[in-house]
Amino acid sequence: MEEKRGLKNRGYSHSDVDERRKAVEEFTGTNLESISKYCFDSEEASKNIENMIGATQIPLGFAGPVLIRGDHAKGEFIIPLATTEGALLASISRGMSVINAGGGARVKVFQDGMTRAPVFRTDGIDHCMQVIEWIESNTGLLSSVVDTTTNHGKLSSVEYFPAGRNLFIRFTYATGDAMGMNMATIATEAICKEIEEHTGAVMVSVSGNMCSDKKAAAINMIKGRGKSVLAEVLIPKEAVESKLHATTESIVETNVRKNLVGSSLSVTMGANAHAANMIAALYIATGQDPAQVVSGSMTTTVCENINGDLYISVRMPTVEVGTVGGGTRLPTQREALDMIGCLGNDKAKKLAEIVAVTVLAGELSTISAQAAGHLGKAHKELGR
Repeated sequence: MEEKRGLKNRGYSHSDVDERRKAVEEFTGTNLESISKYCFDSEEASKNIENMIGATQIPLGFAGPVLIRGDHAKGEFIIPLATTEGALLASISRGMSVINAGGGARVKVFQDGMTRAPVFRTDGIDHCMQVIEWIESNTGLLSSVVDTTTNHGKLSSVEYFPAGRNLFIRFTYATGDAMGMNMATIATEAICKEIEEHTGAVMVSVSGNMCSDKKAAAINMIKGRGKSVLAEVLIPKEAVESKLHATTESIVETNVRKNLVGSSLSVTMGANAHAANMIAALYIATGQDPAQVVSGSMTTTVCENINGDLYISVRMPTVEVGTVGGGTRLPTQREALDMIGCLGNDKAKKLAEIVAVTVLAGELSTISAQAAGHLGKAHKELGR
């Protein structure tokens, strides 16, 4: 059917993209003139997409500068953000200016590891225990199997979750500067072949959803996945009142009643104002997998009154980012990464720290606006 209508995937040269787009225009009766305009090489883009017909553009702006005091991100940064939501960057920039008034944000990656959790079918609980015992006795062998699949990934831990004739095994890997999902999948498939051969257990799926990938999952909120990051800042009382037009007491109360109590009643994974907003804008700008926004949204925001000053922090257990591979190969995304010094090797933890501080700034500004009753007013004044 597709071949008859001229929609068959014929390759990735510029002429092939044009031909494919013209076929889509004819099929749909739509003029795709704007979609036809893009700046990257279509052959290179073939590593990121199939059946390419052009590109979708999203407005790119910046927030900041913001002062970051991280283990990897140190100094002042202007943050590239891609979004179609008006007022978002203005709000983040406001939060960053207040962070600067507090001497900058302290941020730290406290855990790092990408997971993949296959599910095996066994003969029963005794067989499950036998498989676990075999793995425990052969971790060296499995680590060497991982080494044959990647030059960058290393097996760091193994956890077991038996359930009847099901055995879920959660493998965690160090993946360097790649986000690491594909790396973890390939390595896990190789490990599973060894387990099948030596134990008789049968791998049903390389992902048994105990990973858990691209889903809001308690296991990731508790144990972490990718980079787990903490960011904090202490805002002087004077800056809270002059820049945020609220009081420390009102901001703390808003956070407790909205983010903690409200999220508890709605059984939300995470407790935050809108962490996904900042994550999505930064991920899209820098070539991250936007589906990982769902994991990043499991952020917990904490506010405290410390002698009149406002302490605010975010805990982000699942920041899944990379600075090599995937969408980071595309030219505009590379430039955005270069803006924050996160292009190439030895930069993934730095990027994770920048993500957390950007979320911290957005949370600070939005919670303050709600505490002051200014959220709707800000959107109205900006014409959004």
